[in-house]
Parts: sequence; C-alpha cells; structure tokens
Amino acid sequence: QKDDSQRLLESFSSDEKEHTLKKSKAEPYTSEEEMVLEESEPPLNSNVTAFALKAKVIYPINQKFRPLADGSSNPSLHENLKQSVLPNQVMETSTSGSLGSLSQGDKEDCSSSTTIHSTTSDDRFQARAFLKVISFPEVLTCESFDVKLCLCSLILKDLMLLDTELRKEKHMMFVQVLKIYFTDFRHKKKVTDDLFKKILLIQENDFQELQKQLDSRLQNTEMSGAHNSEYQTLEDLERKEREYSEHLIDNMEAFWKQTDKAQQAFLDQSKCSSAKATKIMTDLTEKMIAVESLLSESQDLQAMDIQERLFNWELMVKMIDSLKSYIPEECKCRLNIVSNILDHLTVKNNLSVRQKEELLTDLHKAFWEQLAHFSNECIQQSKDLILKRLECRAKKREEFKHRQKAERGSLLSKTFHIKDVNDFLKAYHELLEKHRQAQWELEEEDDCKSTEAVADLYKELYSKASHALAELVTELFLQTLPVVTGLSVRQCELLKEEWQENLVPQLEKWETHRQRRWKLFQEQLLQEKKV
Repeated sequence: QKDDSQRLLESFSSDEKEHTLKKSKAEPYTSEEEMVLEESEPPLNSNVTAFALKAKVIYPINQKFRPLADGSSNPSLHENLKQSVLPNQVMETSTSGSLGSLSQGDKEDCSSSTTIHSTTSDDRFQARAFLKVISFPEVLTCESFDVKLCLCSLILKDLMLLDTELRKEKHMMFVQVLKIYFTDFRHKKKVTDDLFKKILLIQENDFQELQKQLDSRLQNTEMSGAHNSEYQTLEDLERKEREYSEHLIDNMEAFWKQTDKAQQAFLDQSKCSSAKATKIMTDLTEKMIAVESLLSESQDLQAMDIQERLFNWELMVKMIDSLKSYIPEECKCRLNIVSNILDHLTVKNNLSVRQKEELLTDLHKAFWEQLAHFSNECIQQSKDLILKRLECRAKKREEFKHRQKAERGSLLSKTFHIKDVNDFLKAYHELLEKHRQAQWELEEEDDCKSTEAVADLYKELYSKASHALAELVTELFLQTLPVVTGLSVRQCELLKEEWQENLVPQLEKWETHRQRRWKLFQEQLLQEKKV
C-alpha cells in the first residue's frame, strides 16, 4: 500500500466544510458519490455494478466507453471520478474530508514517494498545470503532486544556463584569440593602432549583437503562451525546448558565419600573402576546434553533475514530504483509539450510539481544525522562510558576480602572444570552471541549509500541533466523559491512560513503516542513479 497521508494536507487547501466521520478502522478512500451508492445497494461494493443497475444495462467491466440506458455512451464512472478539479491538480477524486481517506491504498502515485522519471512519461500530465519555480528551495513549499514536474523544470533551467555560459565562453575565447593575432600584426607594424582598435571593436560589437538577438528570441519564447505567469504545463515546456533548440542552432550557424567574416576582415586589413593567410586561417580553425573540444567535455561532465543534483533534490524533498505526514498520521491514530474506547463504553451501555457519534463528530471537527491550522502554518511560514533565504542567496550571488568579473577582467587584460594562445585558452577556461564550481557549491550549500531550516520549522510546528491534539483528547476524557457517562473522574483518568498506552505502539508501528518506505525510496533512487 502507498502511504496516502498527504491527501489530508492537500485537501486543507480547499474550503470544503462538509466532512463525513468514518469508522476508526483504516478504510479505503471513498467519495461521497460512492458512499451513496454503497448505502443504497449494501451487497454491491462495485461502483461499476451500481452504475449498471441504475442505468438498467449490462456491459463488460473493462469496456472504456459504456452504453447508457438511452443508447449513448459515456466514460466509466471511475474515469469520471478521477478527473481533475483544480488547474494544478490531476487526480483529486473528491474533497470529502474523512480521516479514513488517510489510509487509501489504491491512490495513483502523485506523491514524491517515487522518482521523477516514471511520472513525466505519462500523457495525462501533458496539459497539467504546475507552479513555475526558479530555484530549488521554492519546491519545498509546493504541493507534493507538483514537486516532480517542478524539479524537471529546474533541471532544464540548469542545462539552459550551462549552455548559455559555455556559449558566451566560446564567443569570448574567439574574440581574444583574434585579438592576440591582431596584436602580433600590430607589433609587426602591419596594422596601425587605430585600425587595430577599430577592427577589434567592430568584431566585439558584432558578437554582442549576435548574443542580444539570441537573448531576445529566447525571451520571446519564454513569454509566449504564458496565460498565467505563475503556472506552466509540460506541453509548454516541450514547446519551449523545441523553440530553444531551433534558436540555438540558428545562433550557432550565425556565430560561425561571423567568425569567417571576422577572419576575412582581419586578413583583408593585414594585407598578408596568400600562404600566410592560409596558415593563419588554419591556425585559428585549429584553435577553435580545440575550444569546442574543451567546452564539449566540460558540458558532458557538468550535465552529469546536474543529474546528480536531481537525485539529491529528490531526497531532500522526500524528507520534507515525510515530515508533513507526521501530524495527519498521528491524528488518525489518536482518533482511532478514542473511537475504540468509546465503542467499548457503548457496548457497556455507558454511552448511547448517538452520544458516541456526537462525541466523535465533535472530536473529529476539532482535530480537523488543528490539522488545517498546522497545514496553513507550514505553508505560510515555510514560504516566508524560503523568501528570506532566497534574498540572502541573491546578495551572495551578486557579490560572487562582481568578484568573478574582476578576476576575468584581470586575466583578459594580460598580454598574450601567438605562442601563448593555448596557455590563454586553458587559463581562461579553468578560471570560468572555478567560478562555476564556486557558484554551484554556494547553491548546494544553500539548498541543504534551506531544507534543514524548513525541516526544523516543521518539527517545531509538529510538536505544537501534537500537544494541541493531546489537549483535545484530555479534555474529552477528563471533562466531557464524566458528565456524559456518569463515570467517576478516576475511571475517566484510567481510560485516558489506556488511550496513551495504546497510542504508543500504534505510532511506533507507523514510524517503522515510514522508515521502511524511506529506505525503499533511497534504494530505488540509488538504482536510478546507477542507470
């Protein structure tokens, strides 16, 4: 069975006030419609059968479109129940708030209990809207059914950023190599200083214009189809990726055309012999082939690092998701045991059935309010926390950028000769790799600290919520029951002690189950990591 404790927290975001009290025993989740059918046809548990009897038709159980009484067809009842009700949800079957729903065993897997790779291949997620995020800490505040898609979108952003940085590095390397050759010709008095500066400025401006055109096209792609700036769909992502690819290929072709143009302009102004021009063109081509090889190898290694980051993110998200489930599960355990004790009192005629139901209904409502408060506090306080951390991260990033810009400027200001071109390429690439690594480590450290901060917050809120639930039960046993049942305070104290004794093994059992699921998740993640 899949742990479905997250469903209760998810349902808190709705304004649904009607809740049906279930028996304390763990039961599969059923919608209000299903319960109506079950009550009207006690011997028949199948929604399909009930629907068939109601429509007075017989049809194959596995038939996708089943005929109605009037001869028309309609998707199965099960399929209708699984249609989404919110723009960013894909399979909430009902907002019925029964605590029994916590133990649903056959919910389709939309939680973060499995990894990303099996989910995104499903066609039904194509039109699914999910929150736009720009950094990992924001994912920690997302609903669990959005998490995987948010992580996918972040990975694509990282890959795009890496591509952008490597492309700019390639452009800068070419301009600097050209500058080194120009400088050599200037020293040999084959070009004047003014002509040298003019040609170099033209080339730098041309490459900058090329980058501006690409940035503009990418920005247009990013903004196109953005009906809601806060949400996006997989279809949007795939469309953007296709358009990005087209833009980048066009830019790549334009870049190489520009390099040819730059080399030709250089040779025209230098007025060197045909043999010399051929040698220079060959040298420049060889240097740029070396640059391409260097950057390609770097890209492969860093793309692997980005995938590694995905697995680390999934672990951190799962940890937070696990903490979210503490209070709903504890709430269910507490309520189940109270229900069992009240059942026992009913059997002994200390309580009427109606009194028992009223007490359970009141307690259920009080528990629900505490859970709703816990959920809201988790969401709001974690968002505030993440916002502050992201502001600090942005400041650190700016400091990094200024320092790194100064380091790049220092290296580019040095004078290199033609024989030193390879040394320059290596030094410049290593400097930028060092900068990327520093930025990477800063973000990884902040991701971990943000996760730890949210985890500490959830533990604190969990402690408060747990105490509040205990107080509600204490009030029931020591204040309400003596009045309703006529039992002595001492007898009610003994009942409370019985409740506490029964609660401990239940929570320990759930914790063991949670730890087993956590270990299984880690093993699964490790296997995917090896692949």
